[in-house]
Amino acid sequence: MIGALVATGRKRKLAASATRVLTATAAAFSLWVVYANLFTISDPLVLGILFVSGIYAIMFVAIGATPNAPNHVPVYDWALSILSIACGLYFFLNAGAIADRISLLDPFTTPELIFGSMLLFLTLEATRRTTGLGLTGVVVLFLAYNLFGYLLPPPFGHGISEYSYLLDILVFTTDGIFGVPIQVVASYVFLFVMFGTFLSKSGGGEFFFNVAALITGRSRGGPAKIAVISSGLYGTMSGSPTSDVVATGSITIPVMKRLGYSARFAGAVEVAASTGGSAMPPIMGSAAFILAEYTGVAYNEVVIAALVPALLYYLGVFCQVHLRAVRLDLRPSDEEIPSIFETFRVGWVFLIPIVGIVAALLSGYSPTFTAGIGVLAAVVAAMILRATRLSLWQIIEGLGETTLRILPVAGACAAAGLVIGGLSMTGLGMKAANVILVISNSEPVLTLVIAAVVTIILGLGMPTPSAYILAAVLVGPALARLGYPVLESHMFLLYYAVLSALTPPIAVAALAAAAIADEDPFKIAFTAVKLAIVGFLLPFAFIWNPGLMLLADPLTNAVAVIGGALATIAIAFSVEGFGASNMRQVERGLLAALAILAVCPSIVFAVIGIAGIAGILARHYLQSNLLERHRPVS
Repeated sequence: MIGALVATGRKRKLAASATRVLTATAAAFSLWVVYANLFTISDPLVLGILFVSGIYAIMFVAIGATPNAPNHVPVYDWALSILSIACGLYFFLNAGAIADRISLLDPFTTPELIFGSMLLFLTLEATRRTTGLGLTGVVVLFLAYNLFGYLLPPPFGHGISEYSYLLDILVFTTDGIFGVPIQVVASYVFLFVMFGTFLSKSGGGEFFFNVAALITGRSRGGPAKIAVISSGLYGTMSGSPTSDVVATGSITIPVMKRLGYSARFAGAVEVAASTGGSAMPPIMGSAAFILAEYTGVAYNEVVIAALVPALLYYLGVFCQVHLRAVRLDLRPSDEEIPSIFETFRVGWVFLIPIVGIVAALLSGYSPTFTAGIGVLAAVVAAMILRATRLSLWQIIEGLGETTLRILPVAGACAAAGLVIGGLSMTGLGMKAANVILVISNSEPVLTLVIAAVVTIILGLGMPTPSAYILAAVLVGPALARLGYPVLESHMFLLYYAVLSALTPPIAVAALAAAAIADEDPFKIAFTAVKLAIVGFLLPFAFIWNPGLMLLADPLTNAVAVIGGALATIAIAFSVEGFGASNMRQVERGLLAALAILAVCPSIVFAVIGIAGIAGILARHYLQSNLLERHRPVS
């Protein structure tokens, strides 16, 4: 059942000559996206039309209809690809007339009805192939509600909606398929994915792995700590927990198992670490770009606000990994660890594009221009040294790979546009907010709990951007009605959309890790939830204390960061114990209570929590050292 929900179409392995043609075509599309975003002033509707039709045309050739689709492209997929191009040409050639239409008043012509219906069908099929039946089913459910919701009793029903009414909103305006999600993907998300592709292609992924190995490889549980750090560094570029698990887990999970970690824990470490990458600045995956566009908050403000929570998330996972290694007495791996010289002899060039992106963000440049700077810096940096230099064909491959990597994101965001358009048409978003507030009796904390649960449920088996968008339009209004600030409340929803990737019963990231670890995905998922426990608590903490997002005065911010760090460590110790010394259950509970005090917005209470945590941990640290000194030598 779960497999059917998350199953997507098979990525075709075409013959060598056909692969080169597909790569070159996808590369040409990438170059057009770069040109349209950086060198022209494009009308959003025209940009959306050309982007969607081009992506669909490539998608139906590159991805089969089922998991068992043949490698060759059947006639019906060529037909769908040609239909995509035909729709794009029709909408592009008639973009002026479409823009001048008075929605819901001007009747459709026969060609408009035909091509609009075809584009709607192509979007549903593209969504099914790239994201599976889960998201597709949700979209179909919303479409059915838009068409037949008038049959439901108040307050759930709405006015009679004809098919032409639905088509008008979803296809012929920028409120549906061509809405905010696809506009974001067609601009800076595409360019940031291109940045990550070129950085990885020139060897940046290996550099990040070596940096992680250099920092933690010689400590207890070194490979697991390498997984935590390298997955976070890689994940901020990929923005996909599943692809992060596959990319880094294929190396780290086998090494962890050799060191002595169980397959269950090794897989869970990789899942927890990879999932957090989607919330790690400076890139944070595509959902963060959509958050910035949807809320109107500048992207550099989103990045700065997200920095401390992301670091605290990884601190929590890192601490639990360390404590587990100490308790099980897992020694460092005997794998060869690169030296500083070996790591940076070539790898220093990869710092150039990272510094370039951070500098551009802090300077206030737009996300699109910042991504363009990152792409240019990544290509130029790769050309500095012979070991990282890219050939002309490798550059073409990088451009083509960018387009192919964006296919699932584009499919998910086009589908999300259908949901947003339908919600705006029927007012279901406000009705859902009313239901949530009625259930919670408008009690703020209970409303947040319900919002978190609903967001996780919406995200089961779905890409993070889709999960966040659904939560933003269905749950966001309820938080706004209670007066929660826009940035904090939407970051709250984004975190639970990200965490849905490791939450049972579907846990798509755990499904990917299970194949590498050779373990039950449910066991991996439940252990990953335990490792990521800080992530599930963090959103409540930064809603309560904005200082954790650096949104308060300097003193409150400083105390909040210190308190957040110690609270995170306290939670890790409360879950795992101290290691060599025995920590009683009462002390674990006390640490959890002090952790709440440490992130309190009141500086006085926060200092009390900080001092209490420091005292307990210091006592156990000293006790642990004494036990180590008096341990009999074997």
